[in-house]
Amino acid sequence: MDRLFALIIMLIPGFIAALGIKLMRDMVFGILQPPIPWLWLQFILGVLFFLVGLGFIAGFILHRDRKRNKVQGKFQKKERP
Repeated sequence: MDRLFALIIMLIPGFIAALGIKLMRDMVFGILQPPIPWLWLQFILGVLFFLVGLGFIAGFILHRDRKRNKVQGKFQKKERP
């Protein structure tokens, strides 16, 4: 059950990143999506959605690998004195 919950948590940011790619692609081809009034705003929203989705997935993977000690020394957390 925990693995299914984790999969669902990972799919949501993946869908957000895919939506960002779609918005950027539509702007390149000049297709304006209805709730967005300008193409440049659509592109900025697409970049934002893509970076948020990708950042969440990357942070999740980094956190998991840090717990399992599978990262290089420069990515490990520094211990506080």
